[in-house]
Amino acid sequence: MTLDIRGGRKNTAINHSDYVVFEEMLSNAIDSYLIRKSRVNTAPPFSMKIEIKVFPDDLLGTQWGVEIGSKDNGVGFGDDEVKAFITKDSTYKDQLQIPGIGKCKGAGRIQFFHHFDRLAIDSTFEQSGEIFRRTLLVDESTREISDNSFDKTPADNKEIQTSFVLKNRRQSALTVEQKAEQALIPEIFSALAVSAHLYTAHLQRLIVLKTLIGDFKIEVSSIIGDDSSTETIESKDLPEPVGDVAEIPLICSHSKNIRTGATLRVTRYSFPESEFPNFQHEVALCANSAVVLPITKRYLRHSNDRKRATEGNFEFLLVESDLLEEKVNQQRDGFDIPLTCTDDDTLTEEFSLDDVVDSLEDYVFKIITPSDFDKEILVKSTEQQFGITRQMIEGANVKIHYGDNEENIARRVLKKLQNDIVSDTSKLFKIKDELIKLDPRTKDFRSKVNELSWKYASSIKKMDMTNLSQLVVRRSAMIEVLKLAVEKMLDCQVEEPGKRNENERIIHNIFFPMGKDSTETADHDIWLLNEEYQYFEYISSDKSLKAIKWSETENLFEPDVDESLGKLFAFNNKAHEDKRPDIAVFTREGAAIIIEFKTPEVGLQEHIPDLAQYARLLAAKSNGRLKKFFGYLIGCTLDPSRMMPGYTRFANGKGYFNSAKLVDDETDRVYGELYSEVLLYDHFIDRAALRLRIFKEKLKVELN
Repeated sequence: MTLDIRGGRKNTAINHSDYVVFEEMLSNAIDSYLIRKSRVNTAPPFSMKIEIKVFPDDLLGTQWGVEIGSKDNGVGFGDDEVKAFITKDSTYKDQLQIPGIGKCKGAGRIQFFHHFDRLAIDSTFEQSGEIFRRTLLVDESTREISDNSFDKTPADNKEIQTSFVLKNRRQSALTVEQKAEQALIPEIFSALAVSAHLYTAHLQRLIVLKTLIGDFKIEVSSIIGDDSSTETIESKDLPEPVGDVAEIPLICSHSKNIRTGATLRVTRYSFPESEFPNFQHEVALCANSAVVLPITKRYLRHSNDRKRATEGNFEFLLVESDLLEEKVNQQRDGFDIPLTCTDDDTLTEEFSLDDVVDSLEDYVFKIITPSDFDKEILVKSTEQQFGITRQMIEGANVKIHYGDNEENIARRVLKKLQNDIVSDTSKLFKIKDELIKLDPRTKDFRSKVNELSWKYASSIKKMDMTNLSQLVVRRSAMIEVLKLAVEKMLDCQVEEPGKRNENERIIHNIFFPMGKDSTETADHDIWLLNEEYQYFEYISSDKSLKAIKWSETENLFEPDVDESLGKLFAFNNKAHEDKRPDIAVFTREGAAIIIEFKTPEVGLQEHIPDLAQYARLLAAKSNGRLKKFFGYLIGCTLDPSRMMPGYTRFANGKGYFNSAKLVDDETDRVYGELYSEVLLYDHFIDRAALRLRIFKEKLKVELN
């Protein structure tokens, strides 16, 4: 029998943790001691010493070398232990059936060779009443290890113990992040950091060990340059569990039918913040009486929440289960179970990591949630910021817990709704395909029709909730921006000496990007004026009119329309002779919308005739195609005493409107109609907000 080192490295995944070799050393030492204790009841208390040397590995002192040694008083490397060491899939420890011993998959020792090039073992053991010494030296050139690789010699009067020494840390085992953290190596491999990790990672196992053997001592020392330190872990340092072990059923609610699996057993430990200020909350899945996979981030996503004590304590929750024992992977840093499961119709009995996390959720948050956490405040804040209402949260079956914030709640709700929409849409197509194959004369046909209609109705509701919430938030934001722009309170409106006033241009761009048309951008907010205008076929903002098409072969306007319009602007206002009105044209019905924005300093009464002039010119230059015009003159100031006759004040007293025929001055022929409104910005902002309120009421959301 041999252990193929290179084959082992090739076929066994790397555990990239900086502390994996420490964990393996401690785990093996505990197993070895339990074997000794089972054979010799008078064995001394378990003890282990770990020594770490960190030293500069280059002349500049920017690279660090690491050497690790351990010494324990376990049973040592007898013949059976050697066979187990060189057999990758050994069942030696399993067959011993010793309480507290870890299950052996043989992959742990491969981590030594993943992380270091040199391994030295020096072990003294008892065999048939005599003491022997076995040594092994493995370096980079060693390909295989067999029982002949060990040297065995008599060792009179030697204490039974085993030492491991690891040298030449392999750079190929490090992640990109680890290679970039060279400066942190002295901190990572300090006695304090290593002992704290072993205490946390093996807490469950150490507690079991204390129950089985009583007192023990683990000593961790480090020499880093000229500094040395020592930390200890003793049986007296271990906490007592809080209450009884909680038994929680494993449930999968993602599949078509709810399934129940193996029981999850949770042991709770509380650590006072006053005694353990550097601790944090931990929830971890265990196997073989040791921590395998921390899942704390699945509950508390932000490090600040994990480092904030609850009622003065840090909570340490260790989860065990028959499922986890069966599914722990070879390198013992995860489980061979799916990360997620879906709601498809495939029959499967496999549980996922999501199932485990979800099943534990209520218990975990009951323990770690502070008494001052107010879920209602978070729900209202999410509604304020994102338009995600309580009804949407409940409809998406999203639970809100301590550690959540508005953003991740919104993301989870929208993701769930969107996933449901995609899933529902896919099912609709499947049902339609089935429907086509059915005979309308059969009873099944009507059943499928009913199923299709119910699923479709359910899908529409989800689509409406998702799209409507986004619409409300966007429109609320645009109304707020427009208010600030009119009041000249945007950051870009700060007046500076010599800087040109562009308030009108700023307001213009809120409605529609200047210099573009609807063939270049579909993103605009013309709905602020009127909801119907959002869906007009063509919108042009301050662009040449002669390029607008009536059909594939014909232009809407005569070739000189821009020159004629330019002359009109020059006549009315020299400063704006190059300007074009915003114009929305619905070519199928021959209707056009003329919008004129005026800077907050300009009085509207001076420009009321402009709308009729624009309408006449555009009608004349369209070859009779445009006959219906809607004109808007919008600004901040208006002198009512100079309003033209024929304009009527709105019933609410805000703004004026007029509807009049466009008549040829010479022939009195009617060639069009102009409906015009003269409004202050505040007036139509109020109207836009009033329209938006309808959507808010449907969502039952209030945005400030």
